[in-house]
Amino acid sequence: MNVRQTPSRRRVVSGMAAIAASLACPRVWAQAQGTARVVVGSGPGSVIDGLARRVAEKLQPGYAASVIVENKTGASGQLAVGSVKTAPADGLTLLLVPTPYMAIFPHTYRRLPYKPESDFIAVSRAATLHLGLAVGPAVPAEVKTLRDFAAWCSANVSKAHFGSPAAGSTPHFAGAMLARAGNFTLDHVPYRGPTPAVQDMVGGQIAAACTALGDLKPFAAAGRCRLLGTSGAARSRFTPDVPTFAEQGFTDVVIEDWFGFFLPAGTPPALVARASTAIQAALAQPEVQQAMEQSSLEVKGSTAEAFAAQLKADTARWAPVVKAIGFTADS
Repeated sequence: MNVRQTPSRRRVVSGMAAIAASLACPRVWAQAQGTARVVVGSGPGSVIDGLARRVAEKLQPGYAASVIVENKTGASGQLAVGSVKTAPADGLTLLLVPTPYMAIFPHTYRRLPYKPESDFIAVSRAATLHLGLAVGPAVPAEVKTLRDFAAWCSANVSKAHFGSPAAGSTPHFAGAMLARAGNFTLDHVPYRGPTPAVQDMVGGQIAAACTALGDLKPFAAAGRCRLLGTSGAARSRFTPDVPTFAEQGFTDVVIEDWFGFFLPAGTPPALVARASTAIQAALAQPEVQQAMEQSSLEVKGSTAEAFAAQLKADTARWAPVVKAIGFTADS
């Protein structure tokens, strides 16, 4: 005879099964009772720090009794990455990093102290973001498109400079790719983060700035700069009136950056799967997504397998770009 379970009975049975499974796996049980860390290479107040803190709130107490965010700044994020590389492979130390740390730095640093493919396990993508190129008061108001800007740069070589958050960053390469594709001169000025680059652009000290769309959007909305294009395959839903680089004829300059979670190599598959599931659930919470929309982030998790495949593809994609630009960095 079939006995139909009521919703409350199903919940009790499900909960008992979950407890039993945890008790049967001491490492999972210990993980749920311990303190987990989310390590980021940027300081408090940065976009990635904000995302880490939102996710950390949602991971407790289910994933771990408490989850803290640890900011390890310096050495272009290598201090943060290195600290997780050597952490115990118990699922309690997570790394949240942007694309360059894992997909670009292996091509730019001759002595990078970690190997993404062997020292880490991809757990879940956290969010994607588009880049933007904006010009400030140093560029005449009649410059409204990328083609206009390319012509202006060709006629004003001594003034044709753009700022980015750092040398070797994705925005640095985006600006260089635009200049190569359009056959015009655009010299790069590296800054320590996006804020000073944008401030100098809106202040007229440099002609343009290339950085994450969220860094530029508030200034564009206030009329302090003009967004000439964005880097996605399609227009960003945050700036639907701004055409992409590809739409304006720069078809090879399509860049969608990501933030993603990693665990140290050697973490058991069961713990990787548990972390991925918990992170995806946290990212799916409406309050997390709404909070990060303020930074023009598309928040969406992924399976560990899908994120590993994306990392592999992005690493291969950036290799010829870095080589063509000829940029190297010292570790």
